[in-house]
Amino acid sequence: MALKIIDQFDSSFTLDPDAKAALFELLQSGPFLQQVAQQASYPVVAFTELLFQPVPYSAATPKGMPAEFEKFHKVDGYVIINVPPNFMFKAKIFKPSRLCAIYRKARD
Repeated sequence: MALKIIDQFDSSFTLDPDAKAALFELLQSGPFLQQVAQQASYPVVAFTELLFQPVPYSAATPKGMPAEFEKFHKVDGYVIINVPPNFMFKAKIFKPSRLCAIYRKARD
């Protein structure tokens, strides 16, 4: 099996406003915020309303995310999660098939 090398990957996407609103509501719900905070070992987290589509690993994108989001990976004050597939389904988002969300560690 040969590896397929991807030189460029278009990670841009647009969400239907209703689907985006539904997804943001799920990502900001109290129980989910508590779950993210617990996994991050931090008392409180806040959704930054930043989403990105994971990209193939390459020399230009060694973290598997668009370069403009790598700054959040390097900073201790942020948590990057995969959006749960059931959230994508509930919000009726099928393209892209995967998204990541960025949360900021917050004070009480």
